[in-house]
Amino acid sequence: MKWSEVCIHTTNEAIEPISNILHETGASGVVIEDALDLVKDHDSLYGEVFELNPDDYPDEGVYVKAYLPVNSFLGETVEQIKQAITNLIQFDIDIGANKVTISEINEQEWATAWKKYYKPVKISEKVTIIPTWEDYEPVESDEIIIELDPGMAFGTGTHPTTVLSLQALEQHIHKDDLVIDVGSGSGVLSIASVLFGAKQVYAFDLDDIAVKSTTINAKLNQVNAQIEAQQNDLLKGVEVEADVVVSNILAEVIVQFTHDAFDRLKPGGIFITSGIIQGKKDVVKESLLDAGFEIVEKNQMEDWISFVAKKPS
Repeated sequence: MKWSEVCIHTTNEAIEPISNILHETGASGVVIEDALDLVKDHDSLYGEVFELNPDDYPDEGVYVKAYLPVNSFLGETVEQIKQAITNLIQFDIDIGANKVTISEINEQEWATAWKKYYKPVKISEKVTIIPTWEDYEPVESDEIIIELDPGMAFGTGTHPTTVLSLQALEQHIHKDDLVIDVGSGSGVLSIASVLFGAKQVYAFDLDDIAVKSTTINAKLNQVNAQIEAQQNDLLKGVEVEADVVVSNILAEVIVQFTHDAFDRLKPGGIFITSGIIQGKKDVVKESLLDAGFEIVEKNQMEDWISFVAKKPS
């Protein structure tokens, strides 16, 4: 089968919504190439080392690349993608240059080449995320290993928004907690919650592929008995009471269910939100306070913000 690579030159802010648009229009994969990755100090606190080819990256901004089968509907699909991305302006999302290019690519190339960039990564003092195809020996006796197969639809669990979420979960989950993961994606936050001591996790996502991905990855990590993955629109219709609610999605989505999160938490419960760009942090903070939460932490990694909010006891 022949495939076309659709490349959108955009901004870091638009990565998540554009990736979602591409996925919904049938993309078989998404690759992110961020110009900032070339100037970051990648020899990090935990010792990861990355080798990047500058030729693969834009001079500024971000390339978001997706892969679509070459067929009679390709032209129409690309036009739908362009229109959907342009519509993001209505949500006050900076789409940057928004230049869309198309090129043909060999199936074998896109199906496997991206994996060379995905290596074991230690994202906190105790947590290391490894891809299923990599061998890894724990360095520390108390190291927590999360094995992840992101497929081509979800991230590798190493994006700053995910790292912020994982670090907050590591600090705030207690033994036998009940956790709700809103927008579970690959399931990495649900899996981590169990490994940190949670007794039960309800993982919700509107996308049925995300539900399947969460289920698959939960089985890989042998925690599927404690994770119930369901297709659901945010917290609509959810009645369980949780000790912790975690959500790593767009700020525009978070503000839609802060009151529902407050209602679903036990007194003293924790709401961890991530996926928030600098320009939207005040909007999310105001929404949390309006719902009745107390802000107990604001954390930042690169240009991304996360909040840890508490429901008063």
